[in-house]
Amino acid sequence: MKLTSMPCTRLANSPLSLLTIMSYPRLTTEQMLRKDQKTICRQGIKVAISAIYMDLEAFLQRSGLIADLHAFCQAHNCDVLVAMTIFFNIHNEPVRQLAIFCPHAALRMMICGVLECSHSPSLKLTPAPSTHPNLQAYLQGNTQVSRKKLLPLLQEALSAYSDSVKIPSGQPETEGVCREQADKDLDRAGSSLVPGLSQDEEEPPLPPTPMNSLVDECPLDQGLPKLSAEAIFEKCSQISLSQSTAASLSQK
Repeated sequence: MKLTSMPCTRLANSPLSLLTIMSYPRLTTEQMLRKDQKTICRQGIKVAISAIYMDLEAFLQRSGLIADLHAFCQAHNCDVLVAMTIFFNIHNEPVRQLAIFCPHAALRMMICGVLECSHSPSLKLTPAPSTHPNLQAYLQGNTQVSRKKLLPLLQEALSAYSDSVKIPSGQPETEGVCREQADKDLDRAGSSLVPGLSQDEEEPPLPPTPMNSLVDECPLDQGLPKLSAEAIFEKCSQISLSQSTAASLSQK
C-alpha cells in the first residue's frame, strides 16, 4: 500500500482522511473485528468490543456477515460481540454507532437495557433497523462516549445478568467457588488496564528506541508512547469542535 505525504495541518483539517489512511481495504470481517479489539470477562461470560472505522450500515451489508459473526464468536469463545463504528460525516462531524450481537436473547436484552437506560454517561441511543433477531443496532447520539467509557457499563450489565441467573438446586457448591476464584484471577490480570479487561488483549509494547552514545540517558529508551486509532479519533473530534467554535465566534 502506498501512502503519500501530506502536511500535518492538512491532516488535522481532514480527520476523515486521517482515519481512511489508518483503515486498510479488503479486510475480512474477522480481520476488521480483531484489528482494534478489547475483551472483558465476568462470571464466565466473555464480551468482545471491536472498534470499526466505517458506517455501521455499510458494515451490516457485508456479504455473509451474520455467519461471520457466529464464526468469530465460536472461534474466540465470545458470548457477546459489541461493534462500535466510528467515522466522520461530510461536515467533519464525528458519528458513532453501536451493534450488539448475541445469540442468547436474555443476555442481549440485559446488555441493551443497561446501555439504553444509562445516565452516567448517557449514550443517547436510538434503535436502528436490523434484519437479524440476534443483532441490535443503535445510533449513538452522545459521541463523547468512547469504548473506554463503555466498558464499565458492559461490566454492570454482565453483573446484573449473573445476579439474575439462579444456580440450579442440584448444582454442586464447588462450581460457584471455582467460578468466583476465576473471576478474581481475571480481575487481577486486568487491574493494570481497565477493571475486567483481559491482560492478553493489551497491545504489545513498541521496541525501545536506540540510545545516543553521546547522551547518558535517552528520554525515549522505554519506547515511543502508544498511539491508537481511537485516540486519534478523539483528538480529531476535539479539533473539529474547536474549529467550529472558532468559526462561529468569527462570524459574530
